[in-house]
Amino acid sequence: MSLFTTPENLPFGIAFALIVGIALLEGLGMMISLSPSNWLDDWLPEAGHDSALDRVLGWLHLGRVPALVLLLLFLMGYALFGYSLQMVSRGLIGHYLPAWLAGLVAVPAGLTTVRGLGALVAHIIPRDESTAVSAQTLLGRVATVYAGAARQGLAAQARVRDEYGRVHHLLVEPDLADEVFEEGSELLLVRKTGAIYRAIRNPHPGLVER
Repeated sequence: MSLFTTPENLPFGIAFALIVGIALLEGLGMMISLSPSNWLDDWLPEAGHDSALDRVLGWLHLGRVPALVLLLLFLMGYALFGYSLQMVSRGLIGHYLPAWLAGLVAVPAGLTTVRGLGALVAHIIPRDESTAVSAQTLLGRVATVYAGAARQGLAAQARVRDEYGRVHHLLVEPDLADEVFEEGSELLLVRKTGAIYRAIRNPHPGLVER
């Protein structure tokens, strides 16, 4: 048990606690129609084409795999490698490495886990998962509510196709205070506030991007 309680392994204990905490938050978010993964994807910067940042994010599969999944993969690889490193260190030299040194050495292992398992996850996740495009390009498009009932102060989950035909999953609330959008409602996205899209009922039901 000293492996998990010793101060030298604190960084890896924190990583494991974050994994559990994120899982609980995501589960709670699904129950109240809020998604931490959508907030994280919205917070991340949008890189330009062929920029250095774009290449780094592409190497980590960001845009092909939800950012929260990539974060969990990093934390898992980081924690597992860190604990293994400390076990080997204790067996070879009789004591654990300092927390700062072990934590630093484990970072490349976490990134390697993201790179390796991220590619596998990208092949498993359906191709209609959200991709990295500008949020503004989705305004003026028609979305369909598929989970929850949206009212002001309580978002529901909806899907919308971008100009390339890819499906994005997002959170929507009515732009008008007295509106309620049930599952199956077709909405016109009119503006974005933080991670939430504001919408009105589709004024032209025949004009739906399929």
